[in-house]
Amino acid sequence: MFDKILIANRGEIACRIIRTARAMGIRTVAVHSDADTHALHVAMADEAVLIGGPAPRDSYLRGDVIIRAAQDTGAQAIHPGYGFLSENPDFVEAVEAAGLVFIGPSAQAIRAMGLKDAAKALMQEAGVPVVPGYHGANQDPEHLSGAADAIGYPVLIKAVAGGGGKGMRLVEDPAQFMDALASAKGEAATAFGNDAVLIEKYIIKPRHIEMQVFGDGTDAVHLFERDCSLQRRHQKVIEEAPAPGMTEEMRAAMGQAAVRAAKAIGYKGAGTVEFIVDGSRGLRPDGFWFMEMNTRLQVEHPVTEAITGVDLVEWQLRVAAGEGLPCAQEALSITGHAFEARLYAEDVPAGFLPATGRLEHLRFPDTARADTGVRAGDVISPWYDPMIAKIITHGPTRAIALKRLEAALGGTQVAGSVTNLAFLGALARHDGFRAGDVDTGVIARDLDSLVAVPELAPWEWAAAAALAIGLDAIRAPLAGFSTSGPIWQQVPLADVDLRIAVTGPRAALVQVAGQDPAVVARDDGLRVAGAPELVCGVCAGGAVCLFGPVPRVLALVDPLHRASGAGAGADVVLAPMPGLVKAIFVAPGEEVAEGARLAILEAMKMEHTLVAARAGRVAEVLASPGAQVEAGAALVRLEDEA
Repeated sequence: MFDKILIANRGEIACRIIRTARAMGIRTVAVHSDADTHALHVAMADEAVLIGGPAPRDSYLRGDVIIRAAQDTGAQAIHPGYGFLSENPDFVEAVEAAGLVFIGPSAQAIRAMGLKDAAKALMQEAGVPVVPGYHGANQDPEHLSGAADAIGYPVLIKAVAGGGGKGMRLVEDPAQFMDALASAKGEAATAFGNDAVLIEKYIIKPRHIEMQVFGDGTDAVHLFERDCSLQRRHQKVIEEAPAPGMTEEMRAAMGQAAVRAAKAIGYKGAGTVEFIVDGSRGLRPDGFWFMEMNTRLQVEHPVTEAITGVDLVEWQLRVAAGEGLPCAQEALSITGHAFEARLYAEDVPAGFLPATGRLEHLRFPDTARADTGVRAGDVISPWYDPMIAKIITHGPTRAIALKRLEAALGGTQVAGSVTNLAFLGALARHDGFRAGDVDTGVIARDLDSLVAVPELAPWEWAAAAALAIGLDAIRAPLAGFSTSGPIWQQVPLADVDLRIAVTGPRAALVQVAGQDPAVVARDDGLRVAGAPELVCGVCAGGAVCLFGPVPRVLALVDPLHRASGAGAGADVVLAPMPGLVKAIFVAPGEEVAEGARLAILEAMKMEHTLVAARAGRVAEVLASPGAQVEAGAALVRLEDEA
């Protein structure tokens, strides 16, 4: 077994690997960029090495620097985590040429599965069912359009080197094909340096079910399935294991197909074989097809660990050190059910835009496993994926595991950045999801109800007012108290007429817009008249944050603040987040229609298309391709409508 390993990654996966390595008595070396100098994974590791600037190309993608760091620190092996260099066969070969062990599959296996078209051909030869489609080398747009016509609409355009939904477009009408193709190719070129695409038949009620496999280079086993159908923009939101509605017959067929896939390439380590499943007539052994194989550990691996009792990182380390498969197929079994919810810093109502910000407050409940790479006080950086944590629950049945997930999300506390926490809670309460009726279109179909914000109850306003004046932490117990009657003061919360009067030690009256006053008292939390339970919250980052099943964020207003000028409204297109201006499509003097593409901003590993809010003439182009801009930077200005 290794004495010391280097982890060529960051964030929650680096922390996850460190925990297992520490339990096995293995020392760890972290690598980090300038932006991650004070990151949690750096603090957890036994040693840490600075490898470059904040941009991934200047740090986490510098294979030569990472290998040198491993050599300089005496590490014997490199664990790539997922993302960055984890599926780069050239990096694998460089690691091995340096006399180190790559904790993962061979370069040959990665190459075999690295291009979707070649992988599908290989899987077809191995007897694994594949989706009807065009996987050829001819990338002429007219040829691809003809292939789509032959396959039959709707079709999916997918980057052959893709993953994570990048370079993927759904096309339902032939008239939309050329625009979708250009968009997919552009995004694929940015994300992967390869704009080649394939065309596949789109399944009407698709489910995304994947099989966890593990090999030792000769033999392989599967550790059952995960259902990853709850997705938005082709990215997973909540995963579960096992898949609802799965039959033993179909599980056996999928498991055998996945193992055949792993054996066909001599797979070593943890991998995932992803299948698209037709859920329109229930789960059937003839209703699944190979999509791709991820030749690495997956973000959602904890749900497999929960139902099997296996530590997949430990298995990776043992097999990489020369051991055979730790377990035979017949010794593996499923116990209970598990869920994983991905908590992101993102603005859901604004279209799931990635967000930044300082995590002023962060706390996870003791009732769930929380895999995270951040702490309170850390900053969500624009340079990397904005994941805050993965919340994992397990129970003897699906219903119990889901109730535990709902409770764990309600008990998660985040302040300082907008997050998808309320959205995750709404998903956990979604009737169809609770019933196990899932497919990849659930979120898109029910998005309006999932992102709807219920009107605030009077008790919520009252709790927010108490937090805004610091009732939860008043040092002088009688501050603001008067024997001659309540002394009312206005509370500077946006969009509401609110006043509060302190009535005693850690107690107050709060009146909302002329309604009857509500009583608020501090008692290991805020006890508010009308509230169903104790209210928890904090005042942070210019807002009051109320925690619970439906978290709330209410902006505080500085009464001395005055706007410096009128808002730009629809006349100016602003960068919604820090990022790189990838493209500008217009020039001064050009007429544009409402909804016309004006620019593309690349941020947090994704491309965001910015469009005109109204028709008009372009007055100024205020940024150029290649420019790095801050959130709120003006990119394009339209002439005044007058």
